[in-house]
Amino acid sequence: MSILDWMVLMGTLVLIVAYGTWKTRKNNNLQSYLKGNNSENWATIGLSIMATQASAITFLSTPGQAYESGMGFVQFYFGLPLAMIIISIFFLPVYYRLKVYTAYQYLEQRFDVKVRSFTAFLFLASRGLAAGITIYAPSIILSTILGWNLQLTCLLIGGLVIIYTVSGGSRAVSLTQKWQMGIIMAGMFFALYYVVGSFPDNIGFMDGVDIAGSLGKMEIIDLDTDLGNRYTLLSGLTGGLFLFVSYFGTDQSQVQRYLGGKSLKESRMGLMFNGLLKIPMQFFILIVGVMVFVSFQFNRPPIVFNPVTIEMTAEQELQLGEIEAEYDVVFEEKRALLKEFKSAEKSEENSMIQNLQVQQDSIRQSYKSALMKIDPEFEEKDSDYIFLTFILNYLPHGLIGLLLAVIFSAAMSSTAGELNALAATTTIDYYKKFWSKSDDEKKDLRVSKMLTIAWGFLAILIALTAGMFENLIQLVNILGSLFYGTILGIFLLALFFKKTHATAALIGGLVAQITVLAVHLLKTYEIIDIGYLMYNFIGCAVVILVGVIVQKLIGNKGTYKELIDD
Repeated sequence: MSILDWMVLMGTLVLIVAYGTWKTRKNNNLQSYLKGNNSENWATIGLSIMATQASAITFLSTPGQAYESGMGFVQFYFGLPLAMIIISIFFLPVYYRLKVYTAYQYLEQRFDVKVRSFTAFLFLASRGLAAGITIYAPSIILSTILGWNLQLTCLLIGGLVIIYTVSGGSRAVSLTQKWQMGIIMAGMFFALYYVVGSFPDNIGFMDGVDIAGSLGKMEIIDLDTDLGNRYTLLSGLTGGLFLFVSYFGTDQSQVQRYLGGKSLKESRMGLMFNGLLKIPMQFFILIVGVMVFVSFQFNRPPIVFNPVTIEMTAEQELQLGEIEAEYDVVFEEKRALLKEFKSAEKSEENSMIQNLQVQQDSIRQSYKSALMKIDPEFEEKDSDYIFLTFILNYLPHGLIGLLLAVIFSAAMSSTAGELNALAATTTIDYYKKFWSKSDDEKKDLRVSKMLTIAWGFLAILIALTAGMFENLIQLVNILGSLFYGTILGIFLLALFFKKTHATAALIGGLVAQITVLAVHLLKTYEIIDIGYLMYNFIGCAVVILVGVIVQKLIGNKGTYKELIDD
């Protein structure tokens, strides 16, 4: 990195933190700190919702996901617009009518305090872990590629987030996220421009699309009904739908973004704005990744993208050198064919190109396997490093700094939303409920800020102790899927099964959570094969099924407290 890159990176980060801190420096009560005095318009709400979900993992892992697997990942989001409609119709009016600070307050009014506390705990567990991952994910990749100190990188991201989140609360998060999304999307458009610019002179964007299509990277719709297949139309419209209804409708990190709206109408418009733009945004990010794949058909990519620091014997170096030489021969042969690529005219050559790509992937896997034998701790999955490798090698100075600022901004925006929501849930659903029921606004505000700092330090601690796990964007979605189905099932019982009381809801929630964790354990040990998106459907279905059955067994005797008294 050049001095210009450092100036752009640090200047962008300092400006964001200073802006959010200064604009929201006058919070003096919980209403302003946790809900921003209900002053947000629909555009700010929509961008804030998108920024909270779109962490640095999105902009590091998604292009790498497209590079390896193509455009099919976009199917994961096909249930999102329908989810936004469901939330706007059924969830939002309830939250506004009850004037809640957190989504879980509604559950106490509908059921009892035990159901509220249990559901809030599930949120704190899942989101607390995820906050650490959103700090760790960019830190490990930046430290590995750039040689930065991992611990210092985690502390830098976490520390900057804590400063403006503690200072300005929910409004600071929303305001900074609006500008962060602008920086992020501008950076990605610049990246695409330079990716296409790295093609040979006779190859344009549409030629790149044709090349990617001939190599199987442009297959968007997969009609496979295999539940073990992660990204299909079926999984997106079932498991993805349940995940998004739960995430956007019951996860406080998202609920808090639209509870600060000026009105129910503004919040609904913000949700629909997110529903309409999220799929095109993900499609665009995937296209960037696919174009990076095309670029590396002409510009020789490293045989592995994560840097190798293994000490090897001369014999081991010779073995790897032979594999890499074979890789170079196949790459050059394929590149020569692609320079004259005409998708509609030379089907025989297209078949040769496809076979060479398969051969190149096989050689690359052989190289990784050889490295694994030398060092069992070598991280075989390297898709998270692909996009950053391209940025550092092919983008001009200054723009490298901007793209790194994009990664930091995404990490900060997502983490800020999570810390704000974790502090709000802890303050409202535990501290104000069980420890302090006074109306001392200044004391409550101090406690909420202290809890924000505490969650921030916990997130940094998790980041400092986390380990790599396949593709990072999958890890975050898996963490959510382990809990979201149960949370959603409890909310659906509350909204649509009016005769179900607290005992049935609590038992249903406990059974569902145990079931989902058991299914994940069975999948981990390869006893069953099921995509993690289906955890959301399983958890939700078990809550409702068990809750209805238990209610039938105990009869219509009243709430949980009344049953205990009986």
